[in-house]
Amino acid sequence: MTDIDIRRDGHAGRITLNRPKALNALTYDMCLALEDALWRWRDDPTVKLVLIDATGEKAFCAGGDIAEMYATGTAGDYAYGQRFWRDEYRMNALLSEYPKPVVSFLQGFTMGGGVGVGCHGSHRVVGDTSRIAMPECGIGLIPDVGGSYLLARAPGRVGDYLGLTADRMGPGDAIYVGFADLYVPESQWDGIKVALSAQGNVSALIEAAQPAPEAGLATLRAQIDHLFASGSLAEIVATLQADPGDFAQQALAKLTRNAPLSMAFTLEMLNELRAGTLNIRRALELEYRFTSRAMEHGDFIEGIRAAIIDKDKSPKWSHDLTGVPQDAVAAMMQPVEGENVTFERRSEA
Repeated sequence: MTDIDIRRDGHAGRITLNRPKALNALTYDMCLALEDALWRWRDDPTVKLVLIDATGEKAFCAGGDIAEMYATGTAGDYAYGQRFWRDEYRMNALLSEYPKPVVSFLQGFTMGGGVGVGCHGSHRVVGDTSRIAMPECGIGLIPDVGGSYLLARAPGRVGDYLGLTADRMGPGDAIYVGFADLYVPESQWDGIKVALSAQGNVSALIEAAQPAPEAGLATLRAQIDHLFASGSLAEIVATLQADPGDFAQQALAKLTRNAPLSMAFTLEMLNELRAGTLNIRRALELEYRFTSRAMEHGDFIEGIRAAIIDKDKSPKWSHDLTGVPQDAVAAMMQPVEGENVTFERRSEA
């Protein structure tokens, strides 16, 4: 079996991520294969729904495979990463706008690129092991793969909190925030997948859904809205510093680990999405403004070095937590010159 198993099963188009030892991290080839399958099935009347899952118990997909981006980026080749992001984002939009049910089963870790595959469909299923997060600010990137779209739609300022702190959501929180739809005990998943493929509709899934576990973020909502109400990173940091409570201090500690430029841009991006056009395509276009520049003008290379390559967990960010100039954020927010994200079917498919 290859890194991604794409097949027909009854009335379902089946996509199974199959790199369990790598926590099913998404490679460039997997991304293209997934997109091609979605296009093949889109207008095929015999495919009634799409079912996406993954092998192994630890993760649905813990993110994108960024080792190749580091290798090419450190060599001064930024085109590979830019092409990867453009193609990945096109696939994310296709999933979000798909005209047929897309059911995803999100066990274990679903982070970063995994959110882009698993959290844009119509029926997103979580269980007790599910842990969903957008941790990109910790490696000098931003919540991308359409994650900004989900964060901008979250209740109050919960999306700002999650984007900046990279906190992980359990099943109840994921449903509350809008990253998932249905809670089903994982012991029932295999049987439901069989029924989905056999019946070609989601009735068995809907019948199996149970009340979601308690959402801790709902309890914290008032605090989060107060602490993250400001529009700028410096103001949020000042608010957190002034609050001696445990929650505020824990949030502050999480912010101190992440890239200031990434967090400042994330806030700007979420504010712009909420104030203007809030749809998946606009979100991906804004994300690409940052990611296309992240290696050359941001902290992405340093973030990968500290987290993945040298593993010293001591990144040297380009700005201090309270010292990100507005013009640095504005430069990353400028419209992209040259090749941009597009949403039409690629000609090679």
